[in-house]
Amino acid sequence: QVQLVESGGALVQPGGSLRLACAARGHTFDDYAVGWFRQAPGKDREGVSGIHVGLDLPYYEDFAKGRFAVSTDRGKTLVYLQMNNLNSEDTGVYYCAARRNPQQTVVNSALTNPEMFNTWGQGTLVTVSS
Repeated sequence: QVQLVESGGALVQPGGSLRLACAARGHTFDDYAVGWFRQAPGKDREGVSGIHVGLDLPYYEDFAKGRFAVSTDRGKTLVYLQMNNLNSEDTGVYYCAARRNPQQTVVNSALTNPEMFNTWGQGTLVTVSS
């Protein structure tokens, strides 16, 4: 089973940018669906974005459209979440999650449904504050 490690979380000012990375240790993301989720203090976890790496097909929740971009590296060992124009509401712990999905059924809104995933990283903290 793939192990996931997130990185890239930091303190950033409002309007700033961050790029988070989700690494697949000892594995590639071929035929995987990978989702990004976040949990703000005192709030429930919510889906942010995701991508089916085999299809190179991304999906974004409405609040992420136009500000966030999900992508993979050429070797398909990393999935990135580029976040631009950050605001205080983007503060939280960001998690990546993965599921091997050669059937290519975890697409579109399923990519931000936590029940679709069986492997999770430990999270990386993003704090947006002046």
